[in-house]
Amino acid sequence: MTLDSASRLASAALAAPTASPTLKRPARLPVIDAARGVALAAMVIYHSAWDITFFNLAPIDAVNSPFWRNFAHGIASSFLFLVGVSLVLATWNGINWMAWGKRLAMVVAGAVAVTASTWLTNPHQFIFFGILHCIAAASILALPFLRAPWPLTALVGAGVIALPFFWTSPLFSHGPLIVTGLADVVPSTADWVPIFPWFGAVLLGVAAARACLGWFPATAAGRWRDAGRIGKALTFAGRHSLIIYLTHQIVLMGLFGAIAWLAGPSQAALDMRVARTCHFACAANAGSEAFCQKYCDCLVGSLRQDGLSAPVVSGDITPAGRARLGQTIDQCSEAARPQ
Repeated sequence: MTLDSASRLASAALAAPTASPTLKRPARLPVIDAARGVALAAMVIYHSAWDITFFNLAPIDAVNSPFWRNFAHGIASSFLFLVGVSLVLATWNGINWMAWGKRLAMVVAGAVAVTASTWLTNPHQFIFFGILHCIAAASILALPFLRAPWPLTALVGAGVIALPFFWTSPLFSHGPLIVTGLADVVPSTADWVPIFPWFGAVLLGVAAARACLGWFPATAAGRWRDAGRIGKALTFAGRHSLIIYLTHQIVLMGLFGAIAWLAGPSQAALDMRVARTCHFACAANAGSEAFCQKYCDCLVGSLRQDGLSAPVVSGDITPAGRARLGQTIDQCSEAARPQ
């Protein structure tokens, strides 16, 4: 998910593109900031769902649900697309290398902070190449395309997106090459935004801006100004997206963590977690669909009745609870067998 400094960091990257030498870059377009603000709002919604899942506050599965995974991918794509657009806006009439370097340094510093904080809090899934890392890399890799014909840039962008779906190799599975996204394995990390396919979204943003910037500012969308509270809030957020990105999850985790401490987990959420884990394990052991359904229904109900759902989900279960769990597994397994 992502940032103004990110996109505008990316926003300062090369000498003037091959456009009419008399064409002036339009004034900053509030609609682009507002679009970034909308993406930030969507990101807050997704991370709220993730935190609710993490604290078992409601039967929401933001980790495994196809809907939430696609929602997260859409957010990341929109941020990276806007990085490409902002790159073109910032370099339309030439590049200020000092400003570009400053913005790049800000994004790199943010990426390092994310890596360090997640290493301390979740070392088994720490973020080593997430959205900020990708933006920093893309801000450099996109520089040559700011002078290229936009159809070529669009074609390369589409190829970057498509390649990892058709070809991967174990050669990219170790060391720094894993960040290419062309490995035949997916690393265990809380936020994974490798160069392939995600750099493709940046290139599509570059191509779209190169193709449209000559006429877009004269359209109704291009002339839009941030009127009203919602519009002003979105443009403000879009212009300060880096700091919002770096701090919003701290606020959300504190909020939902406090709710979890006061209210405790939702039984429906615990039942969902137990059922999902049970079905996965049962299928992995070649259980039939009918057997797994009966077995997992029995297990969910029994753990709820015994008050063991929360300890089993958290892994903080006493020896007595573990013994009872073993008995329940045996009983449910026997009950689910065909008679």
